[in-house]
Amino acid sequence: MPNPKQKTAVPASRQATRDGANAKPRPRPRRPARTAYTRAEIAEIFRRFSVQRPEPKGELEHVNSFTLLVAVVLSAQATDAGVNKATRALFAVADTPQKMLALGEEEVGRHIRTIGLWRNKAKNVIALSQALIDRFGGEVPGDRDALVTLPGVGRKTANVVLNMSFGQPTMAVDTHIFRIGNRLKLAPGKTPEEVEATLVRIIPDEYMRHAHHWLILHGRYVCKARKPDCPACVIADICKAAEKTTDIPAPLVPIVPEEAAQ
Repeated sequence: MPNPKQKTAVPASRQATRDGANAKPRPRPRRPARTAYTRAEIAEIFRRFSVQRPEPKGELEHVNSFTLLVAVVLSAQATDAGVNKATRALFAVADTPQKMLALGEEEVGRHIRTIGLWRNKAKNVIALSQALIDRFGGEVPGDRDALVTLPGVGRKTANVVLNMSFGQPTMAVDTHIFRIGNRLKLAPGKTPEEVEATLVRIIPDEYMRHAHHWLILHGRYVCKARKPDCPACVIADICKAAEKTTDIPAPLVPIVPEEAAQ
């Protein structure tokens, strides 16, 4: 005889009805990917980068925070060299939101027509100039949430501006950093946001200020997309990339800043 105090299991069909016909199991929160390196190895990687490039610089030419913001917006799906060639004359006549707005969309487009997607980018440059004047008194805000409200400005662009103009320890994950994060197993991730979160978490505080540029330059000139130049790599002995070709690191000497001319 069944015990009246004993609870009877609810059939799965009835449970689904009670919870709603479209009820779905809640997805488990995704755990952040783990780096393949120890804290000591990560510190040594960035120590070497700091010796190799003590004062790394971005390669987009600009004269102030506003022109940097415009240059980064224009650099989407374009090379830094191509953007620099187009913006030298533009920034000579329009280095503030007010001057850019006065120049007008058609004239901005004329200056940047050698850059991919130039028509849409010209519209964004004029729109973000207007937004800066209307909402921020013509000044570039030093806040990510404010920056990403501007036309053509996403998280990566905001992080570049915050890092270069305001000295904030941000990590702008471009194609180079995304590739390195995964190839080296330094910060594995399926999205730039995942790679960014891991890098911000694992990089020692004393190296965060320049880490963005170190990784970009390493990816651009050494750990190249088509074929990494492992003999030129100063972290070859630490690197855990499956395709690396040597365990012998390159000599750790400061690099003469010639790269900007390439």
